Amino acid sequence: MPDVAIIGTGLTPVGEHWQTGLRGLAADAIHAALADADIQRVDALYLGSAYSGTASSQLHLGALVTDYAGLTGIEAYTTEAAEASGAAALRTAYLAVKSGVVQTALVLGVEKSTDTLAGARVRALNAGLDADYELAHGVTLTALAAMLMRRYMYEYGLPLDAFEGFTINAHANGAHCQHAMFRNVIKAGRFATAPMIAEPVSLFDNAPDADGAAALVLTTWDRAADRVPQPVRITGSAVATDAFTLNDRDDPLTFRAVTRSTQQALAQAGIESFDVDLFELHDAYTVFSALTLEAAGFAARGEGWMLAHDHAITLTGSLPISTFGGLKARGNPAGATGVYQAVEACLQLRGQAGSNQVTGATTALIQNLGGVGSTAITHVLQI
Repeated sequence: MPDVAIIGTGLTPVGEHWQTGLRGLAADAIHAALADADIQRVDALYLGSAYSGTASSQLHLGALVTDYAGLTGIEAYTTEAAEASGAAALRTAYLAVKSGVVQTALVLGVEKSTDTLAGARVRALNAGLDADYELAHGVTLTALAAMLMRRYMYEYGLPLDAFEGFTINAHANGAHCQHAMFRNVIKAGRFATAPMIAEPVSLFDNAPDADGAAALVLTTWDRAADRVPQPVRITGSAVATDAFTLNDRDDPLTFRAVTRSTQQALAQAGIESFDVDLFELHDAYTVFSALTLEAAGFAARGEGWMLAHDHAITLTGSLPISTFGGLKARGNPAGATGVYQAVEACLQLRGQAGSNQVTGATTALIQNLGGVGSTAITHVLQI
């Protein structure tokens, strides 16, 4: 089977796009990616969106988006894996191209969630949880993250400010990112004093809901080499799931889906964790970052927070993460997140990251989570 490469990328700034609808954001990202790849048409379009149905009252995105973007007639449909929907779309396109059935595919992640207010937004954005056993009792994703964070602090005897390094790093990187929603710097000591959302999760801990769209063009490696000077090879792609709810896991502080998908993706790429130059992880909450670093094999159990405390995750550290601000500072476009991660990793590997550049980066790991680590989708990108 042929190797698969990314030959084009495109994105819109992340934020509250009051004047632009779902289809407009999608078309902007699509046209940018096609222009970057210097092509006008593809064989298929695979979309990722978590909340188009609940927050935007819009399903059937394949036909909607291809019509609006001038690509009517091609194969197009939506993949869904809650907040991991963007990575699921990338996985689908990867498999289609690798199988040989599709020669050139577009991947699109798009989300428009900020038009929904107050309780309606909370209900819309928690549709990826268990409707019968969680949502019916008032549980939210932020509440579940708060319970995990409280348990983590209890288990390892940590104060709240042990997590501040993740937020400081994200905002330091987001400050130099042109497409980031928040470009303000967070000073040391401010994290623990921020207003609480669901104690101990605070305003400085929770990634902001946002609108945005990002796109990729994929083709076979042989075709890629003839089309663009810097194709990025996808050398690993893996999906894993865990028990859906926290109460059904024997150890809630272990993200087993992260472990499985990371190990599988690295094995496919033929590399070890120490070969990774940067890691775009799903930092919707700081405790997710700590637990992911541990489950992915970059830190021992209970020590994921130390990588942030010891500055190992900065752009010049041993394992840079959230290099364009991550979900926390770049903003959280939910189902589009996985595609933003891929675009940002491509910019790093192409040496086009500007002030956010990780020097000499040749291997990137990207990982998108759905729910509370119920789904983990991991890709390895290399040049």
